[in-house]
Amino acid sequence: MAPRVATLDASTWDAFAELVERNNGVFGGCWCIGWHPECGQRVDHRAVKQARVLDDAAHAALVLDDDGRAQAWAQWGTPDELPGIKHRRAYVQEPPPHPDWRIACVYVDRRHRGQGLARLAVEGALAQVAAAGGGLVEAIAEVTEGREAQGRFLFSGTVELFESLGFARGRQLGKHAHVVSRTVGPVAAPA
Repeated sequence: MAPRVATLDASTWDAFAELVERNNGVFGGCWCIGWHPECGQRVDHRAVKQARVLDDAAHAALVLDDDGRAQAWAQWGTPDELPGIKHRRAYVQEPPPHPDWRIACVYVDRRHRGQGLARLAVEGALAQVAAAGGGLVEAIAEVTEGREAQGRFLFSGTVELFESLGFARGRQLGKHAHVVSRTVGPVAAPA
């Protein structure tokens, strides 16, 4: 059976939490709140993330294996939900068109990297964005072509992955970071 994509919500919280705990809190205990307004505050990251999920104020596409264990995710949300972007200073100097949505964090369990799960997670996030009404989606991703990039710098995905999913490369923000964007159409509601 192939991995499947699920929405991060109350029913999948335990699978998400188990993945984060299995990976030491992800990126030093971040719990994927580094893009949320609470980043940098002295808070219980797990509790903040759980509260946001239960309040529908945090979104992600989870990739679940045959046993229902989460192995990857792609976090997405509005710019208000995810204001903490990489290279903010360069971004605001010459901001791109205001996005409706951001894909912020793309994470794959260390033991499952190189199996296409990041792609599946981002595709799932795009499908969830379409179900939420669609619009302009942006990410700030890292170029990996022609260089050896360490995984800890790829938490927002790679430019190459996003380009393969129809995103256009925009302005360069850092040594290897670029804004990428794509418009996603809404999914028609069933009749």
